Amino acid sequence: MTTELARRIAITIGALLVYRLGTQIPIPGVDLSDVSATLDLVSRLSIFALGLIPYLSAAILIRLLSVVWRGLNSLERSGEGGRRKIARATLGLTLGLAAFQAYGIASALTSIPGLVKNSDGWFVTTATVSMVGGVFVLAWLSEQITRHGIGNGLALILSAGFIVAIPQNIAGIADLVRSGAISGNLVLGHAAFWIATVVVIVLVEGARRNIPVHFAAHSVGTRQLPARDAMLPIKLNSAGFLIPVTVAPWIFYLPLALAGFILGGDHPLVAATYRHLQLGQPAHMILVSIAVFALAFVYTAYVVDPEYAAESLTRHHGAIPGIAPGEATAAHLDRVVSLTTVVGAVYVTALQLIPAVFDLYGIGLPYSMVVNGGAALVVVCTVLDIKTQVRDVSLTNPGGVRR
Repeated sequence: MTTELARRIAITIGALLVYRLGTQIPIPGVDLSDVSATLDLVSRLSIFALGLIPYLSAAILIRLLSVVWRGLNSLERSGEGGRRKIARATLGLTLGLAAFQAYGIASALTSIPGLVKNSDGWFVTTATVSMVGGVFVLAWLSEQITRHGIGNGLALILSAGFIVAIPQNIAGIADLVRSGAISGNLVLGHAAFWIATVVVIVLVEGARRNIPVHFAAHSVGTRQLPARDAMLPIKLNSAGFLIPVTVAPWIFYLPLALAGFILGGDHPLVAATYRHLQLGQPAHMILVSIAVFALAFVYTAYVVDPEYAAESLTRHHGAIPGIAPGEATAAHLDRVVSLTTVVGAVYVTALQLIPAVFDLYGIGLPYSMVVNGGAALVVVCTVLDIKTQVRDVSLTNPGGVRR
């Protein structure tokens, strides 16, 4: 192990330990002595109670704006200065979202008998400030891991939250098997299912559609670069998981909320629609699946952007053999990306359906809410990313030269 790799691993472990320590520090003013203070309850009422949700939500909203607002899209691709402006906008939006959520949680805690020592306005203020500060501490920790540690900081902190819930879930399931409440065969079936799911995730996330590219000889300043051949890799799942799955429910829940505001929540049509759109209902599964599938195409078009890729190839004297530069290259890339995205969209849609299918057919186990296809995808991708970075750091000399 190189000194650089050891340093990065130490920074990563230290940041994760700070995160886990913060989940055990209660919100100021909360009294857990009179309640059954399990570790799960303590983490839910800690200064990190909001986790990274406000920060991720802000990042997703900014990313959605960049999809539909060309000016923001151009700013993101304008270089380091543009990215810093977007980062500041993301933090500003995070502050607003975190303050809104923290105030709601703090206000709700005051209505629970015996939980808050002094349920006055001062508690709401201190609790709100503590939880908002916790969000920014986690965002800072994730940034330090990304810059100076190993792996993606956001993904690592999310994965740590998922992983720590697994032992508690296993212990609870084991107790239910011993008491005869659930079948051992069902547990074995779930174990086999999750092993197969992890294998599929590893295969799909590592799969690429490679498009051959030829770069002509050209000059860069005083240097003469020779002609060379390369590959333009297209991921099967370029859209990821968070944005399609997070945004999909908004497509029909926001209009439904507007209808409830106009017609009233007790209106028969609104009430019936809400009932049919609950998790596990066929209508919910169908609508969310269609929305996730469509959003995977929309977001992939933004991430890959065939027109931008074609322009970039032209600027760097590159071309796809047998395809004319410009519009023809963009059309070819668009066709390849669309066909490739079909597989990725089906894959993402299937992952998000796992909890709903289990609930619909009554074959689920009492997992916590964090154990699902999305959690498995985040953890597996985090492990793969760490593996790649460890290999790259191990094979790189201090001067940045590959061994």
